[in-house]
Amino acid sequence: MFGRIMLPALLLLSTVVTGQPAGASTGEPGPVDRPVRTTGCGKTPPAPAGTPATRTILSGGLTRTYLLHVPPGYRRWTATPVVLSFHGRTRTSEYQQELTRMNELDAIVAYPQGTIGTDGEPSFQGAPYSSGADDVLFTSDLLDQLQRQLCVDPARIYVSGKSNGGGFAGVLACRLSGRIAASAQVSGAFYPQGGACEPRRPIPVLEIHGSADTTIPYDGSTAKILPSIPDWLAGWAARNRCAAGPVISTPVATVTRSVWRRCAAAVEHYRIDGLGHDWPSTTANPDSDVPSVLDATPLIWKFFLRHRLPIHHGH
Repeated sequence: MFGRIMLPALLLLSTVVTGQPAGASTGEPGPVDRPVRTTGCGKTPPAPAGTPATRTILSGGLTRTYLLHVPPGYRRWTATPVVLSFHGRTRTSEYQQELTRMNELDAIVAYPQGTIGTDGEPSFQGAPYSSGADDVLFTSDLLDQLQRQLCVDPARIYVSGKSNGGGFAGVLACRLSGRIAASAQVSGAFYPQGGACEPRRPIPVLEIHGSADTTIPYDGSTAKILPSIPDWLAGWAARNRCAAGPVISTPVATVTRSVWRRCAAAVEHYRIDGLGHDWPSTTANPDSDVPSVLDATPLIWKFFLRHRLPIHHGH
């Protein structure tokens, strides 16, 4: 197990009481792309702390499910970060939980379940095989529910995912940047079906990818209409108004870290030589019995902890 990174225990009243209440009638029929006020502080959690539970929500006319983990140290009056972790095509919430081990984070973690796509497999919006369900709306509705039931810090809501789920975390960076503090993708599948990317604000992004990924090739795929990872990152460097190219370093052998400079929001990338279509881990995991040279989950968590959604009074 990797060590916990403890967060301040003080209730962040300035953020918790900002904006419209979660689930309030705002006259907005679609996803809410701005800060939402949490109303769940002081309430009994909908799942026992430390014990994952499957929860349901009605969104877009569909009954959706997600696996919810409330951290063992949860306090009902302490503003707590939220991490959403989206599984890849063919996978499940339970698989994503076991793969990422994000339950070890000092955060409320939700693992949403995708819908059955055109190929008969579960997936999320933004891929050619997805069902057509509005998963951006589902994410917004899910956050509303979490903010009604738990003491969520609206300034620390983060999204992450693997493969198709990573691509969808990228879609959310484009579509919900006004509500999400940062987005991280592992082996992200960035299909054009995700649509135009026009975020309301620069938003921090972190992408981790293996050079030997044959499912979502690092250099892109004309057959699958996938961009190369460097091209995808260049798009975010432009959106985040980076004035300088990446500074390259080698934190461990076979890993190349790229950090763009003088940006309005962070753009970071880890390329792992020889890694396939896997969630990197220094121990065996459901993706691979072969350990990698780094652990993606604590890397992502440290990235998230550096970023908060700028929330201003009057929203």
